[in-house]
Amino acid sequence: MIVRSKAPLRLGLAGGGTDVSPYCDRFGGAILNATINLYAYASIEPTTEKNIQIESIDRKVSVSYSSDFVLPKDGKLELIKAVYEKVVRKFSLEPLSFKLSTYIDAPAGSGLGSSSTLVVAILGAFTEWLKLPLGEYDIAHLAYEIERVDMKMAGGRQDQYSATFGGVNFMEFYSDDKVIVNPLNIKDQYLKELAHNLLLYYTETNRFSSDIIESQVKHVISDNSNAIEATHQLKKQASLMKEVLLKGDINEVGRILDFGWQNKKGLTEGITNEFIDKIYSTAIENGATGGKISGAGGGGFMVFYCPGNSRYKVIESLQQFGGYEKKYSFTKEGLNSWTI
Repeated sequence: MIVRSKAPLRLGLAGGGTDVSPYCDRFGGAILNATINLYAYASIEPTTEKNIQIESIDRKVSVSYSSDFVLPKDGKLELIKAVYEKVVRKFSLEPLSFKLSTYIDAPAGSGLGSSSTLVVAILGAFTEWLKLPLGEYDIAHLAYEIERVDMKMAGGRQDQYSATFGGVNFMEFYSDDKVIVNPLNIKDQYLKELAHNLLLYYTETNRFSSDIIESQVKHVISDNSNAIEATHQLKKQASLMKEVLLKGDINEVGRILDFGWQNKKGLTEGITNEFIDKIYSTAIENGATGGKISGAGGGGFMVFYCPGNSRYKVIESLQQFGGYEKKYSFTKEGLNSWTI
């Protein structure tokens, strides 16, 4: 028997940063994101050998341990091990024996929510194998707990929910870990036009998002008025983006992206740098009407809205920076698990 699972990565289109505590606990947060056809995968093969094998295929790391409730902390694949330990602990299980293999379609630090999506995919595989009583909200919240509480990794909440639910969603975040996922019924022709005009560009750099997010958190705790006001504007951006997508005013997306980018740079240091600013200005000079960096900032993927057929000139203009365009399409399906 083999259990497989996959969960989609996401593009954060508006509201990024408002899903991070303590901002969302104090003021409420709002995010608009959409999943794309890049995935995190997990496969589990149960064994009877009283050991646990874990292999990260894309990272080329593999480990093997004797079956136990807690696995050794040796600095290798700690997040993946934390998922197993959470499942065993939460559901009062005996130590399991299995081989777990994982793969992610995007590099770490890319800004597409890869680590959270991987946690969701692994939870999906365990849920399928062990028939755990977990619904979509349960899986997403459990993934959040593993990363933010158990592993103490700084970050927000959107990635776990987008990977679990899939599609285009307007998400609301409140105190006491309350999250409301509102699926948006965007007409197909609007989504197709958005995908045609929205360029996904990999800068060939990555970053440690936790450093940027921790700085963002400090600004909120210290009541930095400029940072808080910038975050308020990002929350407003999510509502603006929802409206234009539902109405089909797709060419307004560029303006709203730029509005968000100008405010996101005010959250904290490290979100942008001279290299990223140069990429952004070059895209604008060659036809893009707005854009943003995907995720917390500092590197990884960027998105640019290119109306008409301007995407081709923008792609050509960005070749000088050494990155590349990443082809994608939007997806409607979230976490998916099956047994063979």
